[in-house]
Amino acid sequence: MSLTLIRPFARGDREQVTSLVNAHIAAVVPGVSVSVQALLSQLEREPGEYIVDRWVTDRVTLVAEQRGRVVAAAHLLRYGNGEDTGECYRDAGEIRWLVCWTDEPSWPDASAAGDALAVACHAQLQRWGVSRRYADGALPAPGVYGVPAQWPHIRAVYERIGFRHEGKTEVIYLARVGALARPEAPVEGLTTRRTVGINGTRITALLGDARVGYLEVDTNLDAGPRVSRTGTWADIGNLWVEPAHRRQGLGRWLIGRAADWLELGGASRLLDYADEDEETYSAFLTAVGFTELTRTARGFRA
Repeated sequence: MSLTLIRPFARGDREQVTSLVNAHIAAVVPGVSVSVQALLSQLEREPGEYIVDRWVTDRVTLVAEQRGRVVAAAHLLRYGNGEDTGECYRDAGEIRWLVCWTDEPSWPDASAAGDALAVACHAQLQRWGVSRRYADGALPAPGVYGVPAQWPHIRAVYERIGFRHEGKTEVIYLARVGALARPEAPVEGLTTRRTVGINGTRITALLGDARVGYLEVDTNLDAGPRVSRTGTWADIGNLWVEPAHRRQGLGRWLIGRAADWLELGGASRLLDYADEDEETYSAFLTAVGFTELTRTARGFRA
């Protein structure tokens, strides 16, 4: 076993840290990786988090080095304590993500580096004097947040330094767009209108002039394009059916209309998300052609 050096991230670490981050992404989402540019951008700010990111007052990225190799890395955030900061983030510190290589015969002490880095993260939060501490695994790739089931070594690191899962577990689903059901309209006279939505392109179901449901799909998952192989990916931002029109097949029909639209642009994969206890919605996603990709634990607190 050798000494683990904990130090601030340096620009010369960028390739090694990106490789480490991509190994963790690949275990969760097939065939997806981020560029060095995408990772460096996240270390500076996260424009996609246009509400929460503006509350961040400090950012620190640390690495753990063993024998000249970056074995673990972590990105930390400190949130402000003013009234303009959301209450649950006020005066909080967060390990935005922590990644480390797993032990192997040729490198048996990688987990020790992860533990040493986690202790250093705790020390940084202590120096900031934050009143609450969070931990997550929000890497700059679609579908990678919380602590996914594919990262038991990261969960173990968090738990060894006192973090406990106190939040919810989310299920991430993935579908091949070409395999999604394309049913006929369940009600005569249904039409669609496509507009800009809150979380992507909105496809609204209309019965005459009345809105009876809508679905939003976001195709801008590659950050233009700094995340490789997600230019053909999309996710569902919102799916809503008016209560009076539920259980008539309208949701399934909207999924089919969205699939037609996505295929015109060459999209081949579609993501969606559900809380673990949303059994009805999970059953709906499975029925229309989605497969469970992973389960991810959110809300680690110390």
